[in-house]
Amino acid sequence: MEHRGKSWEIIVPDLTGGPLELPVAGCAVPAGFPSPAEDFAEMSLDLNRELVRNPASTFFARVRGVSMTGEGIGDGDLLVVDRAAEVRDGALAVCCIDGEFTLKRIKTDKAAGCLWLMPAHPDYEPLRVTEEDDFRVWGVVRYVIKKF
Repeated sequence: MEHRGKSWEIIVPDLTGGPLELPVAGCAVPAGFPSPAEDFAEMSLDLNRELVRNPASTFFARVRGVSMTGEGIGDGDLLVVDRAAEVRDGALAVCCIDGEFTLKRIKTDKAAGCLWLMPAHPDYEPLRVTEEDDFRVWGVVRYVIKKF
């Protein structure tokens, strides 16, 4: 199932067909200094099992826009979002505020009695959320799959 909104493409994972096992190298790829060649014994990896903790409450969403580039999340990246995950201060979440979806980091402000939805780009202002706003957290981002 797919839903396209003004700024979101939401895709629900299809877990009915059994595991989709893909080959994976048997060792980690160093990101520091090059190391001598190692045996790359092939194993299999099921991305559904690796990325989806709660199948009934997980969806994928494609990012549109640049408000989170400071966190390395760019236009076209794919999010793995879990609606069953606990929403905590500092969580990266897909939120709906007054009918508009947005991806932001949640910051609680107990002194002011509100939440802030924090962008990660200097051209965007934080969004203040109070009890008067129609606000929901649709899910917590578990993984970001980069598009290069």
